[in-house]
Amino acid sequence: MTKNTHTAIIGAGPYGLAAAAHLRDAGINIHQFGRPMSFWQQHMPAGMFLRSSWAACHIADPHHSFSLDVYQASQGRQLTRPVPLDDFVSYGQWFQRAVVPDLDGRMVKAVSAVPGGFELELEDGDSLRASRVVVAAGISSFAHRPRLFHEVPPDLVSHASEHSNLGIFAGQSVLVVGAGQSATESAAILHKSGATVELVARREQINWLQRSGWLHRHLGKILYPPTDVGPPGLNWIVAMPGVFQRFPEAAQRWIAYRSIGPAAAGWLKPRLAGVHMTMACSIASVAPRRDRVVVKLSDGTERCVDHILLATGYRVDITQYPFLAPPLLRAVQAVKGYPTLGPGFESSVPGLHFLGAPAARSFGPLMRFVSGTPFAARSLTRAICERSAPPAPHVSKVDWYRGAA
Repeated sequence: MTKNTHTAIIGAGPYGLAAAAHLRDAGINIHQFGRPMSFWQQHMPAGMFLRSSWAACHIADPHHSFSLDVYQASQGRQLTRPVPLDDFVSYGQWFQRAVVPDLDGRMVKAVSAVPGGFELELEDGDSLRASRVVVAAGISSFAHRPRLFHEVPPDLVSHASEHSNLGIFAGQSVLVVGAGQSATESAAILHKSGATVELVARREQINWLQRSGWLHRHLGKILYPPTDVGPPGLNWIVAMPGVFQRFPEAAQRWIAYRSIGPAAAGWLKPRLAGVHMTMACSIASVAPRRDRVVVKLSDGTERCVDHILLATGYRVDITQYPFLAPPLLRAVQAVKGYPTLGPGFESSVPGLHFLGAPAARSFGPLMRFVSGTPFAARSLTRAICERSAPPAPHVSKVDWYRGAA
């Protein structure tokens, strides 16, 4: 049986949950699909800490009723800083139970355009009609595996996103590829778990993110917006997507690169004691040898290890979302995998919106972080309200969204 809703949301991570909170508050009928915080729970390693500051870890809701501060008070205990992964996952699940208690855990198999909107085919054969669809499906489909490793068996090489428990490598030799937060923290967790670890990166050194104690104490609110993305100066541009959009495209690319290039939190440094790091070096070739893998580096040296862990990031490409029907994908204007989005995060297909990392090309690198949820959820809600006829009791809320930045 086919049901109907005004707006269907696909995904129940921070962006999907923030969108649901704002849309429901504005009186929009929604139906949300997904498993709460599943990417964070299934594709990030136990023992991880969030790189972002406390202020940048709140999932947005319109009245600040479900912030990380409120969650902490509800638990009756002080959460540590930086925020542990398991606490953040629990926070997101708490947020979901409060805001979307009727979350539909079924997977969406296919989204197709139909007259008047979209049809969503679900994993159990049911279907749903929606006037609008918000894709907030995260980045798990975008894990980047360099071509060099495509022919290596998966038991010898894997992407960091494939593991929620790096303890399985205890007693093994592991080569970690990358120079960012994922690479350095994975190396630290592997080392603590009893693996012999070497980190290999093309960069000459790790870019450690550290704030000046004096500057942060005395000029913190001036130099560092709460969004916590980018170096001082650029961070204020990134924090205001409307300002970011006013820059020429070449300048936007430079700002984005300077703001989200490979880097690691300074507090990780002590945890990497005992981890050998080979910098300014790339992998020239890889070849399986029985149950191990031989790695030749650009400096001419060779390694024979039990496993290679790729902390090589993510490359957005919406064609990798398995639920978007090919005819619908062909209608979405995109540049290098990123959909071209207008006001309200709406794509070239009317009624189809994209939140999170796929919106980064249109609205800047803030969209890759939890701290982008306030702007995204408000903008989305304002646009949907302006195109809809909400019930009279919610007119005041619609007016509020129209005035929101």
